Amino acid sequence: MNLEGRDCVVIGLPDDREAIEKTRALEEVGANVRWIRDPGALRDEDLDGAFFVISTPLDEGLSARLRGLADRGHFLLCCIDQPAYGFVAMQAIAKAGPARITVSTGGVSPAVSKRWRIAIQRALDAKFARFLDALRTRRNANRTLPDSEARKAAGREAAEGFDVQISVRYPDWFE
Repeated sequence: MNLEGRDCVVIGLPDDREAIEKTRALEEVGANVRWIRDPGALRDEDLDGAFFVISTPLDEGLSARLRGLADRGHFLLCCIDQPAYGFVAMQAIAKAGPARITVSTGGVSPAVSKRWRIAIQRALDAKFARFLDALRTRRNANRTLPDSEARKAAGREAAEGFDVQISVRYPDWFE
C-alpha cells in the first residue's frame, strides 16, 4: 500500500511496542503520522481526514467504535490482534537494503508471521543487501543497452545462480 503523503493515525500508549513500531514503519514510507498516545481521550474528530488508522490496544469497545467510524468516515482500519474489527491485517516485514518481503497469515496467527519474518530477516543478511547493490549497479549500466530485450536478458543473466531454499518444521501437536 502506498502511504506516502497520506494521513495516518496510530492509537496506542506511549510505551506500547506495537504502536512504536507501526509509527516508525508509517514514517519510513513517508506517511503523515499522528500518534494518539491516550486511547481513552480519543475524540471522533481526531480521525477526520485519516486514510489509514492502526489501533494497538486490545480493547473491544474501542475497536468496535473505530469500526463504526471507519464505516462512516471511509478510512482503512487495522485493529492489532482483533481482525474482526478491521479491514487490514498487518504484515510482518523483513528488510534488507531496498528489499521488503512481507508475510501474513491473514490475522490467523501473528506469532507464525513473526517467526517467518525472523527467519527471512536472518537470511537477508548484509551479503544479500550487497548483492542487491551490485544488481542495481549492473541494472544502471544496462540502461545503455540498445533495446529492452537486451536489458531484460542482461537482468536475467545477472540473477542467474541466485537461489532460495526454504524448509518448514511443524509443532508435534500438528504432526
